[in-house]
Amino acid sequence: MSQGLVLTNLAVSIDEKQILKGVSLVVNPGETHAIMGPNGSGKSTLAYALAGHPSYTILSGSKVTLDGEDIISLSPDERAQKGLFLAFQYPVEVPGVSVQNFLRQAYQARFASEPRRLFKTVLEFRKHLQAIADELEISQAFLTRGLNEGFSGGEKKQLEILQLAVLEPKYVVLDETDSGLDIDAIKKVAKAVALLQKKLSLGVLVITHYQRILQYLKPDFVHVVVAGKIKQSGGPQLVEQLEKTGYAALKE
Repeated sequence: MSQGLVLTNLAVSIDEKQILKGVSLVVNPGETHAIMGPNGSGKSTLAYALAGHPSYTILSGSKVTLDGEDIISLSPDERAQKGLFLAFQYPVEVPGVSVQNFLRQAYQARFASEPRRLFKTVLEFRKHLQAIADELEISQAFLTRGLNEGFSGGEKKQLEILQLAVLEPKYVVLDETDSGLDIDAIKKVAKAVALLQKKLSLGVLVITHYQRILQYLKPDFVHVVVAGKIKQSGGPQLVEQLEKTGYAALKE
């Protein structure tokens, strides 16, 4: 079976307006790909389409496979079970549900088809979760808080990374993970992603406007999306070039 998260001629519309116009790329296990581009170029549309958001229509001729399996027809939950994880800019607040209970439910859903992975008791799972939090240098007091209730931007990102560690996906899409974070928070998030990537051989697709998170989360490949298409691809040196020249030269 072929490995990788493979996008072939991905075209996506929303409200009958086409946003992505044929995006093709391959994210292999252990690789980090950065998607950059100006506002309105289609970067977040790419993330939502991969997530299976119902408002985003994947057009005929598009193909998305995860380790050789077509996932376009799968629901968001089914995609997650196959090993695709997506972290978004604006996570939802859920009053009355603690972080640890949310993560236990997410874990149960992720590994529902692998009974051997499931914990027999809530206590066993909580011990497992506490060990992960310690490894990621996240306070255990964080685990008993209400899901995203009163969370700062940095705390929301910590939750995303904790969820990523618990679910052990094969591929992760990080949409504007650095949005609204200070330098210390960015470093902490990037360090955690790098740790998990090494541990799980994650394929990472990070969507960002800026260079700063890429200073810590080193990309193997950089792709510039403009007007729904990849206009340029290259190595990490492309990030520095964009910081100097901007996107104007690549616009249609």
